[in-house]
Amino acid sequence: MIFFFPSCSSFFLCLSQAPVLDVEKELVQQSERVKSVDLHPKEPILASLYSGTLCIWNYHSQELVKSFKVAESPVRSAKFIPRKQWIVTGADDKFIRVFDYDTMEKIAEFEAHTDFIRSVAVHPTLPYLLSANDDMVIKLWDWEKDLECTQMFKGHAHYVMQVAFSPKDTSTFASASLDGTIKGLESQSSDSEFTLDGHSKGVNCIDYFMRGSKPYLVSGSDDHTAKGSEDGNVHIWDGATYRLEKTLNYGLERVWAFGCMKGSNRVVIAYDKGTIMVKVLSTHSGGSMGIQIEEENKEL
Repeated sequence: MIFFFPSCSSFFLCLSQAPVLDVEKELVQQSERVKSVDLHPKEPILASLYSGTLCIWNYHSQELVKSFKVAESPVRSAKFIPRKQWIVTGADDKFIRVFDYDTMEKIAEFEAHTDFIRSVAVHPTLPYLLSANDDMVIKLWDWEKDLECTQMFKGHAHYVMQVAFSPKDTSTFASASLDGTIKGLESQSSDSEFTLDGHSKGVNCIDYFMRGSKPYLVSGSDDHTAKGSEDGNVHIWDGATYRLEKTLNYGLERVWAFGCMKGSNRVVIAYDKGTIMVKVLSTHSGGSMGIQIEEENKEL
């Protein structure tokens, strides 16, 4: 496998009065279709592939740390639970599975939904898991109650592709759907806090990241933007004003998932043709707001 960074290029787009977002590419890993990515606090990358295999990469050394088969069907979502040393996965066979990170021993396995599981998310402090799937229902699970389902959420009109807890207000989470919308919900209520409609096609992925005390939403869609979507674009949203701050496109086809970690400015993006890690920085430039992208010529 080849790790590469495109040749040097940079541009600046003036938008309005606010801090500047600077996005630097740190890693590119080409592979078969990547369905999910996550960051561990000690900073290896976890990627779950369409084949049903989990791969854990260390981006410092660019080495594969561990790889093992989880299911015969695609594993569409995998997340670390650092305080338990667990990994939780959701697959097309409708099962949620929990593994010990060190030994790879299976801790739990149960049928959680009636259709493909698209996403799992881990609460940052409470013993909660969220799961989303093609039956358009989001479920909340409590692992201190033997992984009992304690809440269900409805409201999307198509498959729910990804869910993510807010790092600033951990009682809320966001969901992305092929109905083209992003919703904000309360974890202990079925009411929707907000609905965003910024993609031209279905939204495949959603996640939060923090810059200082400011939360941002990043979404991806079939329109290839980040946001994140099937169009290959990645959109970066202001998590307070819900204003679109930046759009990225790296030419690796559809965007399927993001991985962000509280306290880190790194974002990992999963595509049809591989995985990219970027670093998001904010600076000030003459009182105007812009986005600057710098890509270094680097080959490993």
